Amino acid sequence: MPNPRPHRKSALPKRRRPTQVRIEQWREWLDEAADRFERPDFLADDPLGIPHEYSDPEDIAIAGFLAATLAWGNRKSIIRSCRDLLDRMDCAPADFIRHADEGDLAGLNGFVHRTYQAADAQKFVLCLRSLEEDGGLQGAFEKAFIGAPDVPGCPGVPDAGWALNAFKSRFFRDHEAGRTNKHVADPLKGSAAKRLCMYLRWMARPAERGVDFGLWAGIKPSALRLPLDVHTGNVAREMGLLQRKASDWRSVEEVTDILRILDPVDPVRYDFALFGLGVTGALKKPKA
Repeated sequence: MPNPRPHRKSALPKRRRPTQVRIEQWREWLDEAADRFERPDFLADDPLGIPHEYSDPEDIAIAGFLAATLAWGNRKSIIRSCRDLLDRMDCAPADFIRHADEGDLAGLNGFVHRTYQAADAQKFVLCLRSLEEDGGLQGAFEKAFIGAPDVPGCPGVPDAGWALNAFKSRFFRDHEAGRTNKHVADPLKGSAAKRLCMYLRWMARPAERGVDFGLWAGIKPSALRLPLDVHTGNVAREMGLLQRKASDWRSVEEVTDILRILDPVDPVRYDFALFGLGVTGALKKPKA
C-alpha cells in the first residue's frame, strides 16, 4: 500500500491564478464544446462503445476495464482487439472472470494487441477474480479512493495518484505482476495514467447524456482527473490551461486543478471538449 501521506502538493499554487476574465473565457468556450461533443453518436468509433454493448453492471465494469486497458493505438484496431478478447470470453466477461478454468484460459492463447498479449489477458483474469472479495472493480477502486488523503488545500478532493497506486497494489496482490505490471499505470512513478483516468470517468460520471455510465456512486465526479493524451494535452496547452510540456501526472494535476475552478462538481466533463477540439481541429484559441 502507498505511504498514507500525500505525495504531492496541489499543482495550482505553483502558477499564477488565472484572472477572472480568463476563467470566464475558458468556461464559456469549454461549456459549449463539452455540450457539442458529449453525445451518444460519439460512441460508434470509441472504445467506450464496447461496454455500452452490455447491460449488466458487472459486465459493463469488466468490459470497460479491458477496453480502457487496450485503448492505445489506432481506434479501429482497439475496437477490433476488444471484440476479439471479449469473444474469447463468450461475450460474458463477468461470468468468465468468475468461472474460467485452465481450458478457458487457454482459449486466450494467441490474443495480441500491441504489447498486451495472451499472458497478460490471463493474468488480468486471475487478478480480476481476486478482486471479487473486495466487491470487484467497483469495490477495489472505491476503497482506494476512500482511503486516500485529501489533496492539500482541496478539502474533500482525494489524492487520485495515491488512490490509483493503492488500486494497482491491490490488483496484483495475489498474483505477481511480472511482465503485466506495465499494463496498469502508477501515478506515483510519474505516469499520466490516462487509461485508468478514462475508465474512472466512464464508470463514475453521470449517465444523463447517454455517454458515461454513472454506476459508481462511491467515487464522486469531483474526484476524477483528466485523461491526458496527445489531443487533450495539445488543446490544453494551446488554450493556456496547461503550462507543463511533459504529459505526466504533474501535468494531469495541473490541468485538472484549472478545470476544477471552472466546474468544481464535474471538472472532467471538459474531457469531451478538449478531446473533441483536438480530434476535429476545431480549436479557436480564446483571446488573452
